[in-house]
Amino acid sequence: MHTTITVTIALVTALGVLFRPFRLPEYAFAALGAAVLVASGLFGWRAALSAVNDGQDVYAFLIGMMLLAEVARREGLFTTLAAWAARAARGSAERLFLIVYGIGVLVTVFLSNDATAVVLTPAVYATARAAKVEPLPYLFACAMIANAASFVLPISNPANLVIYARAMPPLGAWLAMFLLPSVAAILATYAMLRLTFGRDLASAQPQIVEIPALEPAARAAALGLIATALGLIAASALGAPLGLPTLGAGLAVVALVTALTRRSPAALLHQVSWGVLPLVGGLFVVVRAVFATGLPDHAVAMLHLWAETAPNMAASGIGTLFALASNLINNLPVGLVAATASHTGNLPPHIVGAMLIGVALGPNLSVTGSLATILWLVSLRKENLHVSAGQFLRVGLWVMPPTLALTLAAFALQSGLAGVFAP
Repeated sequence: MHTTITVTIALVTALGVLFRPFRLPEYAFAALGAAVLVASGLFGWRAALSAVNDGQDVYAFLIGMMLLAEVARREGLFTTLAAWAARAARGSAERLFLIVYGIGVLVTVFLSNDATAVVLTPAVYATARAAKVEPLPYLFACAMIANAASFVLPISNPANLVIYARAMPPLGAWLAMFLLPSVAAILATYAMLRLTFGRDLASAQPQIVEIPALEPAARAAALGLIATALGLIAASALGAPLGLPTLGAGLAVVALVTALTRRSPAALLHQVSWGVLPLVGGLFVVVRAVFATGLPDHAVAMLHLWAETAPNMAASGIGTLFALASNLINNLPVGLVAATASHTGNLPPHIVGAMLIGVALGPNLSVTGSLATILWLVSLRKENLHVSAGQFLRVGLWVMPPTLALTLAAFALQSGLAGVFAP
């Protein structure tokens, strides 16, 4: 009974985050789910505080990224980048789409998928407004590439660090396993998005606008983003947490811009989407409560049994299973299940890799699949734009399944495991 009630509360929480009844923000349902678990005695308050505390590095990372994004937006960096992209497109919506997608790949690879949602989304919206084109095709490119390119490098997705925390492969070994499937995911996602939004792109004619000069404060924001990317790469190479370098960069840029402009940072801090923090904290509590029931242990045992009894089908099947599960309960708890299975040390490398691909790429199906997608929705609402769960699902159903199949096939090919897909 205890397990059933806990899992029910977790599912209701996930549905609340997905559908947002009464138009309440996502964090309200995550926080409410955590509060109900504690108030009902299903999960102790000390354990809940411990779960919240475990997210310190994630909170620091998100705060740093949100500060950098808000500084860049306020000081006009995004406006200048938008004008540059519109001019580089030379009146072609298809070329503009390719430019946006390419920048999304770079941001995701070197700053993480959450950074793409937080930093790139407002810049892309500014680009669409400057070019006077319908923004949704370009904004969907941000959401989809944030997941599709999120396993090129270990730092491209915090979930990568969670799954491989105790046995992170060296960069060369990582690329040997994931480079080909990453390229497949990026190209397939681009192709499917082009097919999805082909008519919108064919009928649009982006306007060419003058490129405004970068003020010193905007240059400081740009340098801060570059320094953050370099710092994250260095921290990853050293095996250090990513949160503190990102938070330090964000605070340093805010301080520098405040000194340059002689304006109070109060207005800037007011614009930051602080609700993301209780969203993440609430999800950590709900996930930990589900783990405390012991239910995920049974899932891990089943994974081991599957890998042992049906090795020829396990990689493709487990990758697909984790992709679908990520959309049902978010890839945070699913990633923790993958991490638990990986940390036991009994699963073959190709099984762990398939789990990671499912956790990373699967969320392109629905709005609750990943934190990056939820952050993308928050960024859209700051611009008074709203994408419904059904609207995202219609695009996701067209894009994600074929991309996942091609990516898992590429993973089997690169791993020398073509037999994985044999009947």
